[in-house]
Amino acid sequence: MQPDPASRDGAVLSLRGIVKTFPGVRALDGVRLDLFPGQVTALIGENGAGKSTIVKVLTGIHQPDEGQILVAGQPVRFPTAQAAGAAGVTAIHQETVLFDEMTVAENIFIGHAPRTRWGLIDRRAMRDRAAEILRGIGSDLDPATRLRDLGIASKHLVAIARALSVDARVVIMDEPTAALSHKEIAELYELVETLKAQGKAILFISHKFDEIFRIADRWTVFRDGAFVGEGAMGDVTEGQLVQMMVGRSVDQIYPKRPARIGPPVLTVAGYCHPTEYEDITFTLHQGEILGFYGLVGAGRSEVMQALFGISQPAKGACRIAGDVRVIRSTAQAVQAGIVYVPEDRGRQGAVKGLPIFQNVTLPSLARTSRGGFLRLAEEFALAREYTQRLDLRAASLDQDIGLLSGGNQQKVVIAKWLATQPRIIILDEPTKGIDIGSKAAVHDFMSELAAQGLAVIMVSSEIPEVLGMSDRIIVMREGRIAGEFAGAAMTPENLIRAAVGIERTAA
Repeated sequence: MQPDPASRDGAVLSLRGIVKTFPGVRALDGVRLDLFPGQVTALIGENGAGKSTIVKVLTGIHQPDEGQILVAGQPVRFPTAQAAGAAGVTAIHQETVLFDEMTVAENIFIGHAPRTRWGLIDRRAMRDRAAEILRGIGSDLDPATRLRDLGIASKHLVAIARALSVDARVVIMDEPTAALSHKEIAELYELVETLKAQGKAILFISHKFDEIFRIADRWTVFRDGAFVGEGAMGDVTEGQLVQMMVGRSVDQIYPKRPARIGPPVLTVAGYCHPTEYEDITFTLHQGEILGFYGLVGAGRSEVMQALFGISQPAKGACRIAGDVRVIRSTAQAVQAGIVYVPEDRGRQGAVKGLPIFQNVTLPSLARTSRGGFLRLAEEFALAREYTQRLDLRAASLDQDIGLLSGGNQQKVVIAKWLATQPRIIILDEPTKGIDIGSKAAVHDFMSELAAQGLAVIMVSSEIPEVLGMSDRIIVMREGRIAGEFAGAAMTPENLIRAAVGIERTAA
């Protein structure tokens, strides 16, 4: 789609021809963007499309090499984050840093607290102003409460209030729902409507198309650091957006190959835990992708962690290829041929500070060492084999994994476990928080693994993903198996009914 020449009229903030280069990388190549009062503009693109860089340009962290920033049509510069804030540009990041030992008010005004005429922090004014901001976003939080006493959703509101503690005209929301429950996401949507009613211009960055179509008024697509198109949400389809983002159709996002299901590889019988799950019984076959679906708190991850030896069931039995196995540690699980890619890759899957190649080879040191000494060339060769198969995008295998995008970190974690040559791989929310292109690469590789005879368990909260990639689906609710579906019975309606308890159906 072609740019709308008139789209800058009435824009609160516009970017024109923005270029930003880093050593060896042209992160932004002449992009444009328009943000309008009372409207949500979704910025859409794969990891590496330039979204994070444009946010840093807008908030004064990076300076563009070329191009203009316009506020109400007038050229401006944001040499610092403070300058961007003074111009009314504020950002709510996915992982805003907050301080548990400080109060709500102190967190909101850290760095710019109101002062008395003697230069001291005016705590009464700070609390009053914090209460006013919180009321403006529909919250009755007490500004004097210490952050450690709040839940995740309330902490997220504090992060939003902190962003709005400056006189914001433009609010940037970068993956704001990544760590929220369904209820908290609904509350965020209400907050967005409140901000729109106040005339704020909102830049909304998300990988989730249901969110984008639910909340956005306009869209802008970047690809490989370049502007691709913009327009009204009512004039575009999901398929068109995907094609603009990645140059492939939406049908290619779930490249499931015909399965040749083999004999049982894993049999779980009567797994129980006093507080997490009860009577979990299922069978996994060679070459099968078995999907596990359920709402938050259904107990899916807890079952998978028990299979990997992170925790133990109170009772129940596990057979691998017909042999009874008692798995009391992750080492025993790996030895038995089970590996687990966790949902929280940042804390549980990757070792930040180590380079990519060492993250990949960490569980496979016996394959890359001789006589107690590591062989660097063999480590690199092993890491290269599996990262290339997953289409990892990185400057080199020496790069710190912490510098990679979320999608590429996920690929490294998957490569790490595949290098152990397992029989069974458990993927817990394998594409959470990653872009469409990275999802397609993970899905394609998942399908390839199943075709090669690996048995795959995929835990997913995304109905299109679990339907698009699974040969069979088990639905959990409140720690129990609520339904099992295959073939024509695998429908969104059946999954939702089982997940919410409308009926208990098996097929």
